[in-house]
Amino acid sequence: MQDLLNSALQAIENANNSNELKEIEIKYLGKKGLITEQLKTLKDLSEEDKRTTGKAIQEIKQKFLSAYQKKASQLEIEEINSKLTAEFFDITLPRLNKINHSKKGTIHPLNQLQQQVEEIFSDMGFEIADGPEVESEYYNFEALNIPSHHPARDMQDTFFIENKADPKHGELILRTHTSPVQIRTMELKGAPLRIIVPGRVFRYEATDATHDSTFNQVEGLLIDKNIGLADLKGIMEEFLSRLFEKDITVRFRPGYFPFVEPGLELDILWQKGKNGQSDKWLEFMGAGMVHPNVLKAGGIDPENNQGWAFGFGITRLAMIKYQIADIRQIHNSDLRFLKQF
Repeated sequence: MQDLLNSALQAIENANNSNELKEIEIKYLGKKGLITEQLKTLKDLSEEDKRTTGKAIQEIKQKFLSAYQKKASQLEIEEINSKLTAEFFDITLPRLNKINHSKKGTIHPLNQLQQQVEEIFSDMGFEIADGPEVESEYYNFEALNIPSHHPARDMQDTFFIENKADPKHGELILRTHTSPVQIRTMELKGAPLRIIVPGRVFRYEATDATHDSTFNQVEGLLIDKNIGLADLKGIMEEFLSRLFEKDITVRFRPGYFPFVEPGLELDILWQKGKNGQSDKWLEFMGAGMVHPNVLKAGGIDPENNQGWAFGFGITRLAMIKYQIADIRQIHNSDLRFLKQF
């Protein structure tokens, strides 16, 4: 039996591939294998010899299996490495086009549009900033000139997080706008500053054709010396003209937002009136000069610096650019809709 084990171990060691190793397993442990045949002889032995011989055969079997498993793992690694060397392919390549079978994924329309927005503003010298979606009341409200007693709080239908409140910054919430990143970036970098902040925001609202509880926004902030609304008008006309690939005219209307003073609404001239009809203006975004209290909260001296901020919805922009009638189509993962982009 020792000679049997030695020959089995030698055969395992000399195996060159998985197929040869499998043949060795059958030779020794198959139904008519050499070790299996030894087990069949036990019935002809005395009780005492059965115990001694049976134990010896089991030890041989276990040593065989141990060597077999070790060799199998070694050969598997060698064969995988050999295939990777001989048959390497780039898994990032698109699939080969086949007649009537050319299907490949696309970037979601919101992500496509966000990439365009980021590229245009980056070309104009703006950095891309980011911040947490789970935010504190301080950064979402107080630092933006919206204290707890402010009537503007009634406008914010907010999702609150069931965690312990931060003793310094209040309750945790899902951010209702991307404006908290303004404060965080001012604290981090100071002035001058030129950023946009794309990201998701959350409002506790009923969903319909034009409203959703989760949507995407872009916040813009420029802080420097001698900054005025004329700069904002020029930036937005350039941005929108490049985005829509045609000359865009904008206008300002008075508006109210607690974190800017003065506050304003920006409209887009979407269609010039003909035959005595009025021009068609499209409400686009809120904006204004950054409130001195907001600059102070960000650690910037309002006496020597000023700036403006704006915010618009990428989701709403997608509806305008792609002429989408129902906001719910954007998030419902209907391939018939997504294939259009």
